[in-house]
Amino acid sequence: QVQLVESGGGLVQAGGSLRLSCAASGRFFSINVMGWYRQAPGKQRELVASITSGGSTNYADSVKGRFTISRDNAVNTVSLQMNSLKPEDTDVYYCYGNFIIMPGHIYNYWGQGTQVTVSS
Repeated sequence: QVQLVESGGGLVQAGGSLRLSCAASGRFFSINVMGWYRQAPGKQRELVASITSGGSTNYADSVKGRFTISRDNAVNTVSLQMNSLKPEDTDVYYCYGNFIIMPGHIYNYWGQGTQVTVSS
């Protein structure tokens, strides 16, 4: 059983910063891509940022230059440093991982979500 546990959400004023962290646990061979998605009520979940096991990153245009994703493969964690936060960044943020459970068995797992609220 693979688990992703997020931490670090909360309430912050516009212009402030928050850091989200996510730790993967359980039995798996390795993790391909890890990342963060966000979702507002009634809207589709959208990619915020992702990072491969080799460190290649991808960001949504709306967060480029403000958010930074990082990863520690040794302890299976991924983090999202969010700076210059805007009210429109308010959402539930979900950690995501593409896991190789064993060779040939690849599955996606999600965290439970953490609320980020940015006040104006």
